[in-house]
Amino acid sequence: MAKQQSFVDKVNKRGAGSDLIPVKVIVASKTDKGSYRFNEKFIKVKDLSEVEKVVKGE
Repeated sequence: MAKQQSFVDKVNKRGAGSDLIPVKVIVASKTDKGSYRFNEKFIKVKDLSEVEKVVKGE
């Protein structure tokens, strides 16, 4: 039996409807004790220039 769908077809199919770029954002915050805590999350943006707007808006 021949393969009906190649890996390239799967990748193109999954990303076809989305022009968003996944970006990992790491935010540092200072605790009451004086140490730093790092929170990380993934966000999706259309353009990399939007990353600062999204982070400062939260």
